Amino acid sequence: MKPTLIQALMQRAQECPYDPVFIFRNETWTYEMIAFEAERLARGMAAHGVKPGDRVALHMMNRPEYIVAYYACFRLGAIAAPLRTAFTFAELAPILQRLTPALYIGDAGLYDNIAPISASVLPFDKRFIVGDAEQCRDGSSWKELLLDGAGNDNSFTPAAHEPAVLITTSGTTGVPKFVVHTASTLAETIDLMYRNLEMSDDEVIPVPLAMAHISGLISFLCYVQLGIGFVVLESFDADAVLDVIERHGCTRYLGFPAQFAAMLECQQRRPRDLRSLRLCLTGGDACPIDLQQQVTSAFGAPLYNFWAATEAVANVKFGLRPGPVMRIADGTRFRLVDDKGSDVADGEVGELLLRAANLFDGYWNDPGATAEALKGGWYHTGDLMRRGEGDELLFVARKKDIIIRGGTNISPIEVEQAIVSCHLAVEEAAVVGMPDAAQGQRIVGFLRLTKGADEALVGEICENLRTRLAAYKLPERLIVLEALPRNALSKIDRKALQAMASDPPRSRAAIDRSAPAIVERAAARATRRKGHDLQAPR
Repeated sequence: MKPTLIQALMQRAQECPYDPVFIFRNETWTYEMIAFEAERLARGMAAHGVKPGDRVALHMMNRPEYIVAYYACFRLGAIAAPLRTAFTFAELAPILQRLTPALYIGDAGLYDNIAPISASVLPFDKRFIVGDAEQCRDGSSWKELLLDGAGNDNSFTPAAHEPAVLITTSGTTGVPKFVVHTASTLAETIDLMYRNLEMSDDEVIPVPLAMAHISGLISFLCYVQLGIGFVVLESFDADAVLDVIERHGCTRYLGFPAQFAAMLECQQRRPRDLRSLRLCLTGGDACPIDLQQQVTSAFGAPLYNFWAATEAVANVKFGLRPGPVMRIADGTRFRLVDDKGSDVADGEVGELLLRAANLFDGYWNDPGATAEALKGGWYHTGDLMRRGEGDELLFVARKKDIIIRGGTNISPIEVEQAIVSCHLAVEEAAVVGMPDAAQGQRIVGFLRLTKGADEALVGEICENLRTRLAAYKLPERLIVLEALPRNALSKIDRKALQAMASDPPRSRAAIDRSAPAIVERAAARATRRKGHDLQAPR
């Protein structure tokens, strides 16, 4: 049986206590430091009544205390329940009501979104603050937790198959669900990371990905266990990440497409020495091929796609060429199936199903959603893919995002990439399907132009697009925005785009500062001057 994460940490603390693990604000943390602080915190939590199976709400930006708190929960057998830092009080209140946490540990700078929570949901004496606790009413300093654990014996050995973390989904389908991972599924995930991500012992990796998300959590857990050095950043800042890569000779970077776009712009404005980079990986959303090629050229390291979900990490390897390409990973069984659950032929599109030891254990207190996602032991990812050459898998679209127009399936990824590649003025694009009585759905496109680009170019973009897409795939409307809306995971928020598309122009202009209604009228005038319109033939 594989060692659990806390067992692996304690073993490393015994074998190589003074080996550096990560750097935060120029301070180096060793295995001994992490293990010592995690043990102190676990004892302090126990002294305040936290028992195995209790939820501990963690609400911090990336920092050493966050890492320590996770390991303390693993040590005690408590369930770590990270809260997204982007969530407001209105979003956090119902989450905490469902969690009924036995303890809260959070940043002083984030506490304003927690302070109004009722004491019946989160008692004041269970709130502990990292940072300046004096500025946070009703909260105690986290240092008290560490001091209160002195002399408290903690001999409990956590069960490997009980819940260890509850990670909230992005909530794009409604109320966020809690994805359950156990000590066992986390350990299996780390094993797959080691086998499939082709990491070397001399890697140095920046970690700005939020530790409240599965991406940030699994990243630091993997690096700690495998002895890979990393640099912790509180959050993503393009200039800060580039500076860290140059200063520490970082060898690879994992981020979202929007982050790479921001880093590319910053690198072009103020070049850094990025020769240490060997590999860049992007996930979370479809990455335009043009962006992959530009980053590869500017950074001197290839940018490849990487697939993962909160429910399953490292089950699909990164691709080895530009495009929505991944590879089948060792240690995972997979299927591509149609709507009836039958396997599709090679080259045909089907939903990706996975079966492996690292899959999530279910959705907390939601047996219906768990049964729907884990039918027959297979995790139904909701992602449509098709087989490529050799071991390749090509991402087509999220099943719920696929656009069905006139009875024909249309991949939004394909349309978006065509929009981006058809004109140099297009920086980013997204399309959504809108209900249509005659055709089932119609396509509405949104795009962000390069700085200084004239909105009148939309007509030229439409003309170019006709040479790249079949008529039935053409957007019937194009709307220019200053920025595409994104959710907490940096994914394009398609629900927000659908709301923009469905609202009348006047109210939509009030929703978005870029006044898309005005942009839309300007685009229509430019289109008429060129003798064509935005509507695809029916």
